Amino acid sequence: MADRDSLDGWRLGGPLTVAKVTTEYAETPLGTDVGRPRLGWVATAPGYGATQSAYQLLVATDPGLLADGRADVWDSGQVESAAIQTEYDGPALTPRTRYHWAVRLWDGTGAAGNWSEPAWFETALLDEGFGAAEWIGGPGDAAPLLRREFAVTSPVVRARLYACGLAYADLRLNGRAVGDAILDPGFTDYDKTVLYVTHDVTELIGTGGNVLGAELGRGFYGLTTPNVWRWHEAPWIGDPRLLARLVIEHEDGSVSEVVTDSSWRFAAGPTVSDSLYAGETYDARLARPGWDAIGFDDSTWSPVATLPAPRGSLVAQAHEPIRVIEDVRPIAVTSPRDGVRVADFGITTAGSVAIRVTAPAGTRISLQYGETVGADGLVEAFSHHVEGGRFQRDEYVAAGHGVEEWEPRFSYKGFRYVQIDGPGEVELTARVAHSDVRDISRFTADAPLYDQFEQAMRRTVLNNLHGIPTDTPMFEKNGWTGDAQVGAPTMLAQLDLARFFTKWLGDIRDSQQDDGKLPVIVPSGGWGFTELSPATEWPTVYPFLLREMHRTYGDSRLLHDHWDAVLRYVDWELARVEDGLSVSVLGDWLPPGYGQGPAPEDRRLTGTAYLYRAVLATAEIGDLIGRAGEAERLRKAAAELAEGLNRAFLDREAGIYRTDSDPDYRQTSNAVPLAFGLVPDDLVPRVVANLVADIEARDFHLNTGCLGVGVLLPVLTQYGRADVATKVALQRTFPSWGYWIDQGADTMWEKWELDSRSRNHYFQGTVVQWLLENVAGVRNLANGWERILVRPDARAEVKSASLRTDTVRGKVVATWKRSGRVLQLEVQVPVGSTAEVHVPARAVADVSAVPAPYAGEPVWRDGYAVFTVPAGQWNFTTRTAS
Repeated sequence: MADRDSLDGWRLGGPLTVAKVTTEYAETPLGTDVGRPRLGWVATAPGYGATQSAYQLLVATDPGLLADGRADVWDSGQVESAAIQTEYDGPALTPRTRYHWAVRLWDGTGAAGNWSEPAWFETALLDEGFGAAEWIGGPGDAAPLLRREFAVTSPVVRARLYACGLAYADLRLNGRAVGDAILDPGFTDYDKTVLYVTHDVTELIGTGGNVLGAELGRGFYGLTTPNVWRWHEAPWIGDPRLLARLVIEHEDGSVSEVVTDSSWRFAAGPTVSDSLYAGETYDARLARPGWDAIGFDDSTWSPVATLPAPRGSLVAQAHEPIRVIEDVRPIAVTSPRDGVRVADFGITTAGSVAIRVTAPAGTRISLQYGETVGADGLVEAFSHHVEGGRFQRDEYVAAGHGVEEWEPRFSYKGFRYVQIDGPGEVELTARVAHSDVRDISRFTADAPLYDQFEQAMRRTVLNNLHGIPTDTPMFEKNGWTGDAQVGAPTMLAQLDLARFFTKWLGDIRDSQQDDGKLPVIVPSGGWGFTELSPATEWPTVYPFLLREMHRTYGDSRLLHDHWDAVLRYVDWELARVEDGLSVSVLGDWLPPGYGQGPAPEDRRLTGTAYLYRAVLATAEIGDLIGRAGEAERLRKAAAELAEGLNRAFLDREAGIYRTDSDPDYRQTSNAVPLAFGLVPDDLVPRVVANLVADIEARDFHLNTGCLGVGVLLPVLTQYGRADVATKVALQRTFPSWGYWIDQGADTMWEKWELDSRSRNHYFQGTVVQWLLENVAGVRNLANGWERILVRPDARAEVKSASLRTDTVRGKVVATWKRSGRVLQLEVQVPVGSTAEVHVPARAVADVSAVPAPYAGEPVWRDGYAVFTVPAGQWNFTTRTAS
C-alpha cells in the first residue's frame, strides 16, 4: 500500500458525521428492561481512509442539555476507541424514564466531529414490576373480553400501558386499538420467560371517563388443538390471561394507575374459538358493539377470575413485533363447483384474510387456506400432524347487518389460495403479516433466475418470521433449529435480525435441560428432546448462530451472556461421542428421491461434521471473550472429531467420502467436509475432482438435501469450478431451483419434488448465500463488517451483479459489470472497515484503480489483482477479465 502521509489530498480521517444511532439495535425503543443498554452509531465521512479514534457519549433527562454539550445523567468523557457501540455505564437507570443521548466522534487525525442529533430510549418497569396488578381472565372456550372503566380528573402529560396477554392480547382504549402489532407479545417458553409490551397511550386517554379493554387469544400458551408436538400438553398450558399496569402522569405532577384486578369484568366474545393450527370461528351475532368504549352497559358481565401467574420471569419485549406489512387483492377468483369460490392471491405468503360480506343472519362462511389447489380446483389443506380434521380454516357467521367486515386476530396461516364456502357476497383481502424486521440488502444480476431466487428466498424467510424463525407458516409453525442452522448466513445478509435472533437465542437457552441437552425445536413444550434425537446437525445452531451474530454485528455481550450455556451444550454433545463420531438420526434432510426424510447414508458423517464446526465456533467465542483455556481444550476435541470422521468415512485411495449404508455417491457427504475444512490438504484436489465428476455425470444436477444445498456451490467456486456451480444454479430441470420457478414457485419449497408438502420453506433456498457472496462477491469476514472480502468469483453466464447492504458500520456496496473483455468493479467501504478487493485479471498491469494513488499497490493471487483499501468509494477496471 502507498505511503499515504505523502499523498496530497489523502484523507486520514474526518470530519466524522454520525449518520444513525441505536439503542439495543432499535432507533427509539419505548420500553427496555436492559440495565446497561448498548448505544450504537454509524459514522460517515467524505474522502478516503476515514477512521474513528475516539467517542464521547452524553446521557441526559432533557434533550436541551445535550444541545449545550451537557449531561445530567452520564458523560463518558473522551474514550479512545474505534468501537461502534458501547454499554451505558452511568448511574443505575430508573424505571419508566425517558433518557436522551448524543454521541460525537474523533477521526484518525484527532479532530472532533459535531454532536449527533439527540436520540432517546425509555426504560420499562425494570425491577419495579407490575405493582398491585393481578393476572385475570374469564373461563370458557371463546376469546374473553375484559374491560375496566376509570376516570381521569386531571390533564394528562404522559401515559404508558405495560401489558402481557397470554398468549395474545388485542388491547383497546376508548374504542381504539392500542398500537398496530398483532399476535403480541412474542412466543416464548412460558415457564422460563414471559414478555410484556410497553405502549404509549397518551393520545388515547382523555379527561373524564375512560375504558381499558382487551380480547385474549390462546396462541401456544393455551392451544387446545391436539397435535404431534404436544403443544396442547405443554407444561405451561392454561386459559388466556392478562396482566396490565396503566401509569398516567398528570400536569400537576401526580400519578394515577389502573391495574388488572378483581374489579374488572368479562364476557365471552364473538371469537368463539381460536387456534394457531385450526383457525378461528367468529360469530358476528355475538358481537358486543361499543364494549370497549365509555357508556357501555356491562351490568350483565361477570367479575373476572384472578388467575395464577405463569412461572416465567416477566421481561420487556425487545424484538420487533408482528405487524400487517402489506394488503394484497386476489389476481383471480374461480368457481370449481356450485357455492364454492377460490381466490388466488398470486403470491405464497403468511397472514390471514380480511373479509367484507353481505349475507343473512346466521350464514356460515368458511375460509380454507392453502398453498396449492388440487386437480379439482379446490384448495388443498390437510396435516397428518394436527388432529380433529379442521386445519387452517376460518369461519365467519354473519350478523345480517348489511356490509360486515372482519379479520382474524389470533392466528396466522401460510397460503396462496383461499377457498370460500357459503352464500353471500364475499370480498377478500390478504393481510400479509410477519415480524416487522428491516430489509438491509438489495441484490440484482442480469440473470433473471438469480433475481427470482433471491426474491423467493427473502419472501420465504419473511413468511417464516413470527417471533421465532419457523420451518413453515402453514404446517408446523415450529422453530426447527436445523432450518435456522443452514439459513442463518443468508437471513443475516438479507435482513436486520439483531433483535430477532437475540430473542431467539434466549429461547434456545431457556429450552436447555440441566445436563446441557437442547431440543430440535425452540421453543419446546417438552417435545424434541427424545423424538428425532439425537440430531447433532440441528441444535448445533446454538454456537454457530452466536458466532454468526458476532461476525455480523461485532457485539461480544451476547457471547458473554451465553457462554456458560453454550459450553454446557457443546460438552454434552462431546460426552456422547462414540468412536470419535457423533450419532445423529436426521442427517441430510429431503434430498431428491427421499421425500420422507434423509438419504440412507450414515448420519454420523454429517453429525460429526456439524459438531466439529460447532466446537470450533465455541472455541472462537472463547477466544473473543478471554476463555483461552477452554478454547484450547475445544480445539483439541475438534481435532479428534476430524480424525474420527476421516478414519470412518474417507476412502483415501479413491478420494471419496462415503458410508457403508449408502452405495450411492452423496454430494453432501463430500461437500460438507470440504466446506468445514475437514479434508486433509493432500486429498482436497481429488475430493473436489470426484465431486465435480458426480455433478457432471448427473448432467449438472445436485442430489443434496438441506444440509448440502448451502455449501455445494460455494465449495465448487472456492476450488476453481465456478463454471460447474453456475450450471447447477441455472439448471431448469428436476431437481433444481429453476425447476421450481418453472412450476410457478415464488417461494422456496421443502422438497425438490412437485408433491412438496410445504411451498414456504427456506432451508433448501440457501443458494442465495452463493449469489450474495460469490456472484455479487461480498463476504463479511469478521467483527461486524470490520473486514470485508470483495471477490466476484462466480461470473459465468452473467454480465453484471450488484449487492448493496446496510451494515452496523454503514453501507457496503459492490457492483460489477462486464462488457467484452473489460470488467468494472465499484466498491464502497464504510468508515472503520477494510476491504480486500479481488479484481479478476490476467496480470496486475491490466488493472487500474480510481483513485489510483490511494488504492495502493496490488498483489497477484490466483488470477486476481488484490487491493486492500479502507473507507471510501473505489472503482477498478480490468481489461482482460474472463
